[in-house]
Amino acid sequence: MDKTDNHFFYVLECKDGSYYAGYTNDLEKRIRVHNEGKGAKYTRAKRPVRYIYHENFETKREAMRAEYQFKQLKRDAKELYIGKGQDSDEVTKKR
Repeated sequence: MDKTDNHFFYVLECKDGSYYAGYTNDLEKRIRVHNEGKGAKYTRAKRPVRYIYHENFETKREAMRAEYQFKQLKRDAKELYIGKGQDSDEVTKKR
């Protein structure tokens, strides 16, 4: 059973313009950790990162599914997803 009701799928924009997607149950802390260089290996060399999008889910599984689906998208579909906040199923159908 999950200990918290906060399960976030989030997207960061790195210094080089690339996107990083992840899961957390504490969004503010996770972004701070990324910018301190203690987060994911990918973001350590691409700091500072800037938070640009998130979705809140009831379960960790749902949030991680959204993260996985986002990572499968091409760059233009990712931009549409975060720009419009569309449901991932709608964007996936457009690929």
